[in-house]
Amino acid sequence: MQYLDTARLDALDADAFNHTKPYPFVNPTGLLTDEGYARLQHEQLDVSVLTPSFGRKRSHGQYSHDRYLLEYAAGLEQVPPAWEEFIAELQGPEYSRFIKRMYRCRSFRLNMHWHYAPRGCSVSPHCDAVHKRGSHIFYLNTEDDWDPSWGGGTLILEDHGRFAADSAPAFDDFDRIITSECMGNVSTLFGRRVRSWHGVRELQCPDDKLRKVFIVVINRPVLYAARRALNRIRNQ
Repeated sequence: MQYLDTARLDALDADAFNHTKPYPFVNPTGLLTDEGYARLQHEQLDVSVLTPSFGRKRSHGQYSHDRYLLEYAAGLEQVPPAWEEFIAELQGPEYSRFIKRMYRCRSFRLNMHWHYAPRGCSVSPHCDAVHKRGSHIFYLNTEDDWDPSWGGGTLILEDHGRFAADSAPAFDDFDRIITSECMGNVSTLFGRRVRSWHGVRELQCPDDKLRKVFIVVINRPVLYAARRALNRIRNQ
């Protein structure tokens, strides 16, 4: 079973990606094979194996990013075989070449996590931490379990440099909002910049529905290691 469609990865234009405004992003369809996407759908994680993360204080006065989450680590019993196979491809040479080409970098370090969010949750506008090169968000909802009127798309936000990264603007404060497609075999890849504002508006889904995404974070190795070490010290 192959999960990544390497031909589609190779077809993405790195120059176009890096010159996209307000910052590098692309919302491609079909980066996973049809068979691979179907198997990942069939073996999705149940929300019961994720950890609730609600009401956590964020820096700069931004609203909490509420969701259930699970960060991937080798050997986790909760991770089904299909997802282990997919993650092995993400850690393999084809995806590595793709990331190096798109981000124009020689080295990176990945971490990966699942986010499931119920009705009323949102991701307030924010810019990612400096240790990140960017993120690749794979959407896991389909027309069988999601209605686009409920929201869920990643919003690419343009402020023309008006807001400092350590501030807390609202969605309606931005000059332009680009909404990513978020149903089926689609994903959003974006690069971290000083003002790479993004977020997700409050979900309007029924109480028994969840917005589901799998996020691959592309990190700067040295800064990421320093961040992890600092977090370990704080948690002691």
